Amino acid sequence: MPPSREEPRGLVEALLSGRYATLGDVPARPGRADAPPIVPASALTERPARDVVAELDASAAAPEPARWRPVRYQLTCAVADLDDVLAFTAPAPLAVYVTDVDDSALAATAQALTDAGHIPGLAVGHGVDAIADFLSVLAHATTGYVARVADADGVLALLGATAAALSGFDVREAVVAPDPGRLVRLVPEATDALREILLAVEVDDPGVVARDLAVRGLVTR
Repeated sequence: MPPSREEPRGLVEALLSGRYATLGDVPARPGRADAPPIVPASALTERPARDVVAELDASAAAPEPARWRPVRYQLTCAVADLDDVLAFTAPAPLAVYVTDVDDSALAATAQALTDAGHIPGLAVGHGVDAIADFLSVLAHATTGYVARVADADGVLALLGATAAALSGFDVREAVVAPDPGRLVRLVPEATDALREILLAVEVDDPGVVARDLAVRGLVTR
């Protein structure tokens, strides 16, 4: 069960999101590291019994307010569609991945999304300098961000880089050579601050990634 408000949140507590075609594909017993699953909005034909992230189809009609809200909506769009997305108000928080944004525009795109009240998405493939500039924006924003990575190494790099951005350490070094020991030693207040910025990380197999992170000493409390 999730931690109470009196309990500090673990570094990887409810951090890892998996993508599933339907609610029926979601594991029945989530692990401590599992964040709400990502399910296409079109597959959510009735109110789900659990928290979910509803993924929108950019070519489909915009969602309308309902009697229930997902944890957030998620949308992948192209740079050419960004102005329309910035003007869109969703019935729940909206995370946005911009597929074809290049490194030079990543931070500015993140700033535009946070200014619009949206949650920027950071996908794998961007360079170290671009990630550092992206995190310099998010360290001073109130929206937080979400990310997509391939494996536990990618999660570790994001955790280290986000911690560095909040504490004034070298973000670029933290991306290239994250220090699990430093992350494990974070005080609860620093962990909470980090997790207010890094909301969730999408991975192919949350269970495998959680086990890999546990081997490196990053376990939930």
